[in-house]
Amino acid sequence: QVQLSESGGGLVQAGGSLRLSCAASGRIFSNYAMGWFRQAPGKEREFVAAISWSGGSTYYADSLKGRFTISRDNAKNMVYLQMNSLKPEDTAVYYCAAASTKVIPPPNSSYYIYRGQGTQVTVSS
Repeated sequence: QVQLSESGGGLVQAGGSLRLSCAASGRIFSNYAMGWFRQAPGKEREFVAAISWSGGSTYYADSLKGRFTISRDNAKNMVYLQMNSLKPEDTAVYYCAAASTKVIPPPNSSYYIYRGQGTQVTVSS
């Protein structure tokens, strides 16, 4: 079992930045690829980014490339999402999730077996 807890969300103006953090506890953190998803009101959950167990590989939703950066620190059991040039359409609850594999799985939440409670990100125009 892996417990995940996100933090760092909040209210930011368009064009601003936020850094989300996800703290993991429980089983060996480095056994899992990690991902970030988001869900806006009335919309389906959307893949944001993923990172392999070592941090050596990353993968992003095409629409977010260049603005978002995922990283991890296995020594601290942490994964991060740096979000720059935020837009109102980035408003959502952001979740971190642990995959069932060490390598990055397909960008679908069905491949992720643990998920945190989420943190709200609101971008004002």
